[in-house]
Amino acid sequence: MSHLERLVEYPEPRYHGERGEKSAVFRPASTPPDLSSPGSTTHYLATNESTGGEFGLYKVELGGRSPGARTHFHRAMSESFYVLSGQLELFDGDRWVSGREGDFLYVPAGGLHAFKNVTDEPLSMLMLFSPGAPREEYFERVAEMAQRGGAELKDFRERHDSYFSEDLDAKGNPGGAGRHRD
Repeated sequence: MSHLERLVEYPEPRYHGERGEKSAVFRPASTPPDLSSPGSTTHYLATNESTGGEFGLYKVELGGRSPGARTHFHRAMSESFYVLSGQLELFDGDRWVSGREGDFLYVPAGGLHAFKNVTDEPLSMLMLFSPGAPREEYFERVAEMAQRGGAELKDFRERHDSYFSEDLDAKGNPGGAGRHRD
């Protein structure tokens, strides 16, 4: 066995057919956004359902001065950001960095992160969740739940694997005693 053969490891096969199958899904760029709200649009490019839970990929467009999401983490999935256009402020758990076209941030499960648009210009980015999770309800209802606030918002966030610093006590447990805002 050569040196290269020993280094290359692939996951176990999940498709066991002999000739492949017709199963690709094409989404034209002209497809309208799946979700529109004041200052943002979201395109559901690949959902938990459409990928069989492998990943979720979303194109998000934020208007100028959009608050994005405050500091939080996920227990069950990683989240990645790829900036397509504009400037996106990203918190990497340690510091804020300015992401511009072509910049990428990977956040493993448990990694603190946040994002916002602090400029007057719109921005466009891809958000990738792995493994896939049913994020669509989160995107569609988060503004409504934020209006309700309190325990209802906290429960909604936790149901969607989103643990915000402001909802955790000083020891990092659900409770809300330790407030942290960005």
